[in-house]
Amino acid sequence: MTFRFFLLCALYLGNVHALVYTFPDCTTEPLKNNAVCDTTKDPKTRAAAVVKLFTTEELMANTVNLSPGVPRLGLPSYNWWSEALHGVALSPGVTFAASGNFSSATSFPQPILLGAAFDDPLIKAVATVISTEARAFNNFGRAGLDFFTPNINPFKDPRWGRGQETPGEDPYHISQYVLNLIDGLQGGIDPKPYFKVIADCKHYAAYDLEDWEGNIRNSFDAQVTLQDLSEYYLRPFQSCVRDAKVASVMCSYNAVNGIPACASSYLLQTILRDHWGFDDDRWVTSDCDAVADIFRSHHFTATFPEAVALALKAGTDIDCGTAYSSHLPDAFNQSLITRADLEKALTRQYTSLVRLGYFDPPSVQPYRQLDWSDINKPDAQKLAHQAALEGIVLLKNDGILPFKKTIKKLAVVGPWADATTLMQGNYFGVAPFIVSPFEGAIDAGYEATFVPGTTVSGDSTAGFAAAVAAARVADAVVFAGGLDEVVEREGTDRTTIVWPGNQLDLISALEATGTPVVVVQFGGGQIDQSALKNSQTVNAILWAGYPGQSGGTALFDILSGKASPAGRLPITQYPSDYVSQVAMTDMRIRPSDNNPGRTYKWYQGTPVYEFGHGLHFTTFDVKWQHPPPNRYDISRLVSSADKASPIDLATFDIFNIAVRNTGKVVSDYVALLFVSSAAGPAPHPNKQLVSYSRLHQIRGGNTSRASLAVTLGSIARADTAGNLWIYSGSYQLTVDTGPVLLTHRFELVGNSVQITHWPQNPST
Repeated sequence: MTFRFFLLCALYLGNVHALVYTFPDCTTEPLKNNAVCDTTKDPKTRAAAVVKLFTTEELMANTVNLSPGVPRLGLPSYNWWSEALHGVALSPGVTFAASGNFSSATSFPQPILLGAAFDDPLIKAVATVISTEARAFNNFGRAGLDFFTPNINPFKDPRWGRGQETPGEDPYHISQYVLNLIDGLQGGIDPKPYFKVIADCKHYAAYDLEDWEGNIRNSFDAQVTLQDLSEYYLRPFQSCVRDAKVASVMCSYNAVNGIPACASSYLLQTILRDHWGFDDDRWVTSDCDAVADIFRSHHFTATFPEAVALALKAGTDIDCGTAYSSHLPDAFNQSLITRADLEKALTRQYTSLVRLGYFDPPSVQPYRQLDWSDINKPDAQKLAHQAALEGIVLLKNDGILPFKKTIKKLAVVGPWADATTLMQGNYFGVAPFIVSPFEGAIDAGYEATFVPGTTVSGDSTAGFAAAVAAARVADAVVFAGGLDEVVEREGTDRTTIVWPGNQLDLISALEATGTPVVVVQFGGGQIDQSALKNSQTVNAILWAGYPGQSGGTALFDILSGKASPAGRLPITQYPSDYVSQVAMTDMRIRPSDNNPGRTYKWYQGTPVYEFGHGLHFTTFDVKWQHPPPNRYDISRLVSSADKASPIDLATFDIFNIAVRNTGKVVSDYVALLFVSSAAGPAPHPNKQLVSYSRLHQIRGGNTSRASLAVTLGSIARADTAGNLWIYSGSYQLTVDTGPVLLTHRFELVGNSVQITHWPQNPST
């Protein structure tokens, strides 16, 4: 089931509440004397005390996302499915009022633009606002306490329709993003005594295909090596589960190496619970209808009862759908499952509710007092604007930007020029306001004319004449176009990565007027910008993703020079023929005879714009504060690691740099630290990101300093079994992308050392 389907349902139903959330009452019978209400006991004991009172039928009925509760025990119904990808969002578990209180929530940029900021404290701040607003909604019966966010599947293929929901393509970057996001959403790292809200890391695992040339996510079998699984596809999930202590995980539609993800004991038990320590106070939900797909789409079992039994026993605790409630009774009657299997799943669910304070009085917890006054506060509005500003990436600039004072009249042209809800992307809520690019131009004081000219995917030239006429009398043209929710969305992948429709033709017509042209590409995926990059009459290019409620304001803050761009591309921009070189179904990351390699780490071609590319309105000089060492002893590094923590998180070194703004314009600067080496077995990655930091508001002539911490895991590589190794040999550090601003060579000496053991699949 897709978000779009439920959004249409929400719009159709208006403001009718399918479910008004209430809290159990521990002051009266029947719960009053049950241990679930005893705050002196641990959460699992409390949960088990009430779950054991369920009848077997009640256990089975409550294994789905729209759980009916158990009225005779004082347990109200509850919907486990709420959404908050970049703000509290329309979903089966969330309702917005038509007006007044709870009629809106802060709408931040999509994660792909948040990722482009490379600003971890910003991510935590955004997540903190989202969780505050989510709790306020819950306190007044308008949302659950569990939110199916974030999407942390790496965005490895530019055709993927849901890449907009992710922070980008690099697993280290996503791992740091999710660590900070979960911290802000849940109210800390494994907070005691209460979670603020419960986050859900999805989609586990190796999921990044919707519908590509007849290959459908519901039946796709992702063939993934253990090397790629460990080093790439599951690295963000390890950070989310093991390090950030997320309280729930969503298993995905696809199969992994022949076994549907929601039926895989290797994924859900061996790796998730045994290897990463996903304890019994945490739960797994299926993606919606993914349990049904085990039988219906994958044809993995002969019957529906066998499918639901397999999923439940593998560790899928909640079925987002109705397969469990419909077919678990038959599975139970056929002795495919036991009451103990059901109690385990329900105890995990209710343990998490206990940790949310679900059974406790408002007076003893910090979040039950939040209300409408805590939503869309001035600080939240400011943060949404800042997030959009930080993420926008300047790809090309011949000096036209920032606009000079002599530029007063603008032609704002293109299918995104007056966009409203499109600015939010998918999984969005009702924003308190949305500033389109055209409104941003007006608000910035320009005399602006809006002409759409064409649509995103259109082929009609009927609007060209009006656009060209507006351009001829303007001082500059701002073309706002790119992708939209028709071209890229859940359920739909792209087949090309060129500009859709006739947008390039319209841009060419605008260029021919002789008026300066600035192109702003919106949308989550990248488009081959080669023609515009090489054109002498396209003066500047920016990428703006889906920038949220203040996107138009942020864009014109940059164009006018009120603010300076410092975002960096979180994904590689490939030439258009990339799509003919590798199939979406090819999950291999490393290059081979029929695969040019995926992401900046392995791609063997020349990107149009590389991962990490981003220009500024000023220039920078970067130096080491202290010369880094020239050699490191591997055995000493490993032996000195803190044995109480995972060894891959142990510090390799901290590299301190001084960043001097050598121009005149105040600007942020994102320091990206990469390492490259020919050490270890071939093939070798081009380079890999090992640390980053965003420095803020460096004035012309001033210097700011960054400490770039590098872990052992960051410089390690996985062998074919998925184990991480520190390989001896020569290495090079580089700061920034081309032009590289700083380099340093060092040696890792001694024997190569294996620092982790990846669990092997017992079924293979």
